Amino acid sequence: MHYILLAALLSACALADVQTQYYSFSPAVGSGSGQPYSLTGTGRITAVRVWERYSNYITGFQFRYGLVWSPIAGYSSGDLQEIELHDDEFIWQISGKYSHYLQSVVFTTSKGRTLRAGQPSGRSFNMYPQHPMAELRFISGRFHGAITSLQAHWGISYSNSTALH
Repeated sequence: MHYILLAALLSACALADVQTQYYSFSPAVGSGSGQPYSLTGTGRITAVRVWERYSNYITGFQFRYGLVWSPIAGYSSGDLQEIELHDDEFIWQISGKYSHYLQSVVFTTSKGRTLRAGQPSGRSFNMYPQHPMAELRFISGRFHGAITSLQAHWGISYSNSTALH
């Protein structure tokens, strides 16, 4: 009985280890003050919206998953920047600059296209997944007047996972 229990435990640990390789997160950047947000949805991210204040700092984010827009994280004030992704395209990198607020952000797609917003001043950051087939699944952070922190969560999408087998 102990051998069966030990074998089951080892199998569960091995499967858990394989699973964690496909998911990662990039630690938060920014001051982190204010209310928390998390932009999540079902399926792949198909479009991204970013609001910037006077070409200065980032006030809000919104993602579209499939055909459904997420709630807005932060505020929809200022100038709107938007990118719509192609069917076989995904976000594989987020970079930018921050001080108290998120000053600028660049979303880079698997096809090399970018969405840029804000004014690049402050400390630099660069976020990307640990697994080469992973993509941006959702973001989280905090806002207070504008976006004060951002962290990225990466994973294999269902359409990418079939290539692993």
